[in-house]
Amino acid sequence: MPKNILLVAISLFFWGIGEGFFTYFQPVYLQQLGASSVTIGVIYGALGIAMTIAQAPAGYLADKIGNRPVMWASWFLGSASAIIMALAPTADIFIAGMLLYGLTSFVIAPMNAYITSVRENWSIERALTITAIAFNLGMIVGPKVGGIIAEASGIKSIYPFSAGLFIFSTIIILFARKSVETESHAETQRNPELLSNRKFFILLASIGITSFALYLPQPLTPNFLTNEAGISVNELGTLGTIASLGNVLIAFIFGGMKGPDGFLVGQILGMIYVLSFWKGQSVYVFAFGYLFMGGFRLMRLMGLAFARTYIKAKETGTAYGLIETANGLAAFFAPTVAGFLYQQSPRGMYSFALILIGAVLIFNLILRVTFFKPQTLDLKNPASLEMEKTE
Repeated sequence: MPKNILLVAISLFFWGIGEGFFTYFQPVYLQQLGASSVTIGVIYGALGIAMTIAQAPAGYLADKIGNRPVMWASWFLGSASAIIMALAPTADIFIAGMLLYGLTSFVIAPMNAYITSVRENWSIERALTITAIAFNLGMIVGPKVGGIIAEASGIKSIYPFSAGLFIFSTIIILFARKSVETESHAETQRNPELLSNRKFFILLASIGITSFALYLPQPLTPNFLTNEAGISVNELGTLGTIASLGNVLIAFIFGGMKGPDGFLVGQILGMIYVLSFWKGQSVYVFAFGYLFMGGFRLMRLMGLAFARTYIKAKETGTAYGLIETANGLAAFFAPTVAGFLYQQSPRGMYSFALILIGAVLIFNLILRVTFFKPQTLDLKNPASLEMEKTE
């Protein structure tokens, strides 16, 4: 394994434990603070805004000054926001810390661009999925331990543990070395500049729509489980651990696929997740459904790898930033829509999502076999062979 990939993976493992401590309990904690389902949806929508506004600028900045400084800034900000949530004396300050934590998502584009650039002889798909596996291994541990602590001492008591793990993760990432990536002459000739890259922007729209559809039911699923299915906080932590285990298994099994194929597979797995909650009546069915929640993450990672084939290496940060902006817009609109759907019919939220994902999958399949049809290598053209070696 490339050394820098290993450092990122270790750092993400501990960050995953810290985030896993609270991420599945946060909607329930907001409810304990007095927020309604619609209010929680709006808060997560605001979180989506926080996740959106910094993505493209962060990616552009990473292309200009380097990925590492932008990555480091996010790690420091995440540690600070966890401390704010841990020490927050009021609900308003806690929500402010939560929104500040949402801003740390600006790391996604620079981090993935960094991973892409230090992968050495690894494929983009494998480098991105291995680091995702490390994060989700941490997320396997976090929710279970967090659930035990929350059950014994209350949800608020888990945030100091998260802050400590984030600080340790930050120390590790500081050892990551500067990234250097070169692009082949064939790639330079093949891909147009980003602003005039028609294929990239069509794919960008596709990723944004798909992200909205798959994310729609996720923010309020913990509330559905506690309010409608009678799941305890401790059981919710166990389900969160199962979800993270599913993320790891899905990334491991499908991480070697080509980006376009993995992008579609992620959507199919997402449909299984939604179907399980729509029809499920027991904790065992919900646990089965959570195993497939990782389809959403697979879709996002493979969307990046898919897009990378249509852009120049020097524009990777900006392009990834635009993709994460699209994902952030989905994270803004989806929870708000989900809040209203949940208020009308908790299970109806899942039936709506299932229909929407099915429609989006058909749309993406049509794009795949038409506009993004796989190209056949020209064996008489050396540039074509060189291009394949670089992918």
